[in-house]
Order: sequence, then structure tokens, then C-alpha cells
Amino acid sequence: MDSCQIFLTGQPGVGKTTAVRKICKLLKSRGNIVGGIISGEVREAGTRVGFTLEDIASSTVGVLAHVNIRQGPRIGKYGVNLTDISRVGVSAIVNALLNADVVVIDEIGPMELCSPAFVDSVTSALRSTKPLIGSIHRNASNPIVSSIKASQLCEILEVTTTNRDQLPYVVEEKLRGTH
Repeated sequence: MDSCQIFLTGQPGVGKTTAVRKICKLLKSRGNIVGGIISGEVREAGTRVGFTLEDIASSTVGVLAHVNIRQGPRIGKYGVNLTDISRVGVSAIVNALLNADVVVIDEIGPMELCSPAFVDSVTSALRSTKPLIGSIHRNASNPIVSSIKASQLCEILEVTTTNRDQLPYVVEEKLRGTH
């Protein structure tokens, strides 16, 4: 596979992470080695209280942010866990750049971007020749997100309730068409 950078965006809760998970499953079923990170939610009694980061290759899970984290940066009601962003997120991206066929970064958003090491690892992924699948927070205004939106190398697809079930197949087909 040649360099192809596809990013999903859309309203919160529309299914970006679900689409990324399906893309990973499709790619793996075709024999690709997939690495990087996928985000998730932490819910207690039906209420979202935090977010996780999962290393796709090792299945290591860390806490991205949680309402009970009191130290470090804050995004809304969540305290951001810079330690786990580095321990799980950055290491997963770096390992994917070394060992995977496709790099996945779900998501590049305000919480993750609190970490300079995360920004550096995303920058490395963007400069890499490896295919990159990512999701970007719709309202993120960080310079790296602006550069993704402005880049001619990056294709940005909006996830909607209408296209979210078919989009993983579209993305996988685009990746297959690049090699």
C-alpha cells in the first residue's frame, strides 16, 4: 500500500470510532497488519465519565481522560491523563510506524492534543509513507488539525447516520486502490 491518508470527522456520537473499528477489522481480514490507537468511552450507570485509549496491536488500554482526574490539563469536566497518552497512545503510534502496514489514530482531538509527545507522534505518522486512517474532532482548532484539513494528501470524509455503515467499506476500497 502506498501513502494514503484518510480522516473521518462528524458530529459527536455519530459513529466515527465504530467506523474506525470496522475499518480495522476489514483490513485485518485482508491480511494487513494494523497498528495505532482507538478511543473508547467509560460509562458508569449509563453516564459517560471518561475516555480510554487502546493500542490496537497489543490491546493495552489506558485512561485518556476521566471526571475523577484532578491534576493536569482539563477539557470540560474531564482531567486529561498525559501519562497514559504517552504510555499507550504515543507508543502505539510509534510501534505502528515501525511494524504495521496501516497506522490508525482515533482520534486527534483536544484531549489527545494536550500531549506534546502525541502531537509529535501524529506529525511523524503524517510524514510517513504508510497509509494512515484517523479521525479528527470536528471542532478542534489545533495547528496539526488545521494542517490535516488543508493538506492535499489527506482526504476527509464526514460520517453521518446515513453513510456510517457503508463508510468502512469505502475507506477499505480506497486503501486497496492505492497499492
